[in-house]
Amino acid sequence: NGDMLFMPSGINIPMRAHGAFVDDHEVHHVVEFLKKTGPTNYLIEIMQEYSETNEGSFVTGQDAVDSEMDDLYDQAVAFVTESRKASISSVQRRLKVGYNRAASMIEAMEMAGVVSPAEGSGMRQVLAPPPMQD
Repeated sequence: NGDMLFMPSGINIPMRAHGAFVDDHEVHHVVEFLKKTGPTNYLIEIMQEYSETNEGSFVTGQDAVDSEMDDLYDQAVAFVTESRKASISSVQRRLKVGYNRAASMIEAMEMAGVVSPAEGSGMRQVLAPPPMQD
């Protein structure tokens, strides 16, 4: 219990590490102890920063702004609406970005109503109209 493999950045060989193992039962005991011994002290600023999305999950207001203000976000929206292909892998290939960045942009498009939620294959329907031709 507590043994793990850690792969540092830039090294292809995992390193063995040992950490303390805490099971769920112990975590619940600690939480109950903390609840009993002190009053709650919520940071109102943090609580106000969260906004509920239509799926019931929470996204920080700053994350939503960052994804929409991302330089590549507009390019990704243009690509998706022109090509009518809305998958993480297609955005990755077209914009030459990593998986996490492409996934964040697709999720931001979903929240903005540009694309539908993912279907079984990971593809999404493009809900926004194609750009107007000049």
